[in-house]
Amino acid sequence: MQESESIFDVVIVGGGIVGSVLAASLKPSGLRVAIVETQPLDVVTQRKRAYAMSLLSQKIFQGLGLWSEIESASGKYRNIQLSDEDFSQVVRFRPQDLHTDFLGFSGQHEAMLTALQKTLATSEQVQWFCPARVMGVSYGADAATVSLTTVDSGSLQIQARLVVGADGARSPVREGAGIGTKGWKYWQSCVTFVVEHDAPRNDIAFERFWGTGPMGVLPLPGNRCQIVWTNPHAEAQRLKSLDDASFLAQLQPFVKPLGQVRLVGDRQIFPVQLMQSDRYVKERLALIGDAAHCCHPVGGQGLNLGIRDAVALAQILTEAYTQQKDIGQLPVLRRYERWRKLENLLILSFTDLLNRLFSNRFLPIVLLRRFGLMLMSAIAPLRLFALKLMAGQKGKQPDIAMSVE
Repeated sequence: MQESESIFDVVIVGGGIVGSVLAASLKPSGLRVAIVETQPLDVVTQRKRAYAMSLLSQKIFQGLGLWSEIESASGKYRNIQLSDEDFSQVVRFRPQDLHTDFLGFSGQHEAMLTALQKTLATSEQVQWFCPARVMGVSYGADAATVSLTTVDSGSLQIQARLVVGADGARSPVREGAGIGTKGWKYWQSCVTFVVEHDAPRNDIAFERFWGTGPMGVLPLPGNRCQIVWTNPHAEAQRLKSLDDASFLAQLQPFVKPLGQVRLVGDRQIFPVQLMQSDRYVKERLALIGDAAHCCHPVGGQGLNLGIRDAVALAQILTEAYTQQKDIGQLPVLRRYERWRKLENLLILSFTDLLNRLFSNRFLPIVLLRRFGLMLMSAIAPLRLFALKLMAGQKGKQPDIAMSVE
């Protein structure tokens, strides 16, 4: 590799959805971008998972010119229903509340990441180092030096004015920079899986709360749904270990609105945590997505927050570059931190409150939350506020979404 080929403006560590959204958002800027990913690209795309995608995330993908490709593989929900165990009061959110056709989408990991990889492949400004592993980062006054090891080239170094950690909740980039975190691991794990069902319609997203934890149901194309079933760790492990017939027998009473269900594919399990980094930026470093924060999956906000981080950072960097400012200096990066850190903290706190309030069988709390559901169902402004929060319509909107009609 020639020396000029090892010098970039931005090095993104992590080639998943959030890191790739950042790179795609930087395509028009003229900034030279490197993406470092530990796994081969075809392996990265193969994760069999769908995510709740807010209306804001949809607009962001529209702004990137990728929505038409992603939409064909996405589930769509016109309604969202919140309920508490067998309590008769159900909170229903409808499209007319927001004057939209849909309230959200179920984006499939493979479709989103494949679309992102295709658009990045057409850019001369983006170079992949994949598979490659970061061995260390040295932060200097004018640039950061990233030491890599790759299968093809062995050890090498690349330089950039800014390093972005998009490398997940256990971010080596964050830890290597000495940035601490606050938060906790929950007593719960999520079992996630896909089912086919016999319900006559497939355009409703359900969030049903049980004493052991919430259950989220997202519609997918082909009369399928992805289910995220939260339980205490031991119970989640037990559910995952059951044979299919026994598992379905345990599941069926929880998903009566779907009729008879059939498993499609394997069950996966992951523990749940809340985490907020003490800071999102240092000189020559910024954190986005799970490297900066993690929240409980109730409400389906996790990936949406990471996507907003990515486009917010891209907007800040593009503006700074246009103004001939050093994109790795703290005055520039703190604009990103001020934009995103408080907004993320509000969502983290909201999801934590929801989980603690509803994953509980203490009678006074049960009565309180059911009264809250009744209020939300009866008071339209309260219901609208909650819906706008989930849809990403609260807080500062990125330019890329504002430009979409």
